[in-house]
Amino acid sequence: MDLISDGKTRVAWASSLANLAAPSLAELGAAQELTDRITPDGLKIDPSTADVDTGSLASKFDTKEVGRVGYETELTFKRGTTTQEDWPYQNLTYGVHGVLIVRRGIDVETAWTAGQQVETYPVVCGERANVSPAANEVMKFNSPIKVYAPPATDAVVAA
Repeated sequence: MDLISDGKTRVAWASSLANLAAPSLAELGAAQELTDRITPDGLKIDPSTADVDTGSLASKFDTKEVGRVGYETELTFKRGTTTQEDWPYQNLTYGVHGVLIVRRGIDVETAWTAGQQVETYPVVCGERANVSPAANEVMKFNSPIKVYAPPATDAVVAA
């Protein structure tokens, strides 16, 4: 049976983590929850792998090996009317460093638990961009986020 993603992706922001591969329950509990402020299509974390040409002058076939990995990352947030709701707009500003934490496939309401798989991305925020207003939509903004160091995409929550 297919795993439906609706309501099963949790996203949080930490100013830092002691170990990207094993964030602690205390660190995750202290992290700022972002899930409710991100639009349904607003979590973009797209990895790409560069090609390394391994051919030679004698080659009769193009050969390649895997090269560097990079990420195209952007979050789209809803603006809020309270300080707590508008936290992303007020705090994820140009040059702010932190760690984006993503948990997939588990109900959002489920507490962080030791042994859960998460993804941790050391990131820096780019210049936020207000989305043009449109009828019958909430006010939104885009936050381009740059991954500045290798992430831990198979991290496991530690106790």
